[in-house]
Amino acid sequence: MSSELKARIQGDLNAARKLRDKERILVLSTALSEIRNHEIDGGAEAGDEAVILVLTRAIKQRNDAAAQMRAAGRPELADVEEAQARVLRAYLPAELSEEDVRALVQELVAGGVHQIGALMSQLMPRLRGRFDGKEANRIAREELDG
Repeated sequence: MSSELKARIQGDLNAARKLRDKERILVLSTALSEIRNHEIDGGAEAGDEAVILVLTRAIKQRNDAAAQMRAAGRPELADVEEAQARVLRAYLPAELSEEDVRALVQELVAGGVHQIGALMSQLMPRLRGRFDGKEANRIAREELDG
């Protein structure tokens, strides 16, 4: 189960090395390292879904770090973290809109799912890497309450 996404990241890393783009080299080599660690932990080569999971986690970490740096009065460091998150975001599938997520939630509720835990467990695999989990939870709670 080879990952086309991982191969694309590797190809882009090679291109960045040729262009001596230090920012992209750092971000992409770190992402590939995180993917390799995930493969080692799982004992198998990562498919595209696993790569998306790793990239989503890396983006979230960078966004959290940027928020902390802004709160600490270090906007220049926050800008670096946000730029790295943007580089990684380019490898994720197109994001879903709030309306798309709301429609998925309504579909699951109409299918008989009426508890938040069960709803989220069915919803999140469909959203992974394409929509924020906290926002999805908010939408799910609104639909269940309303």
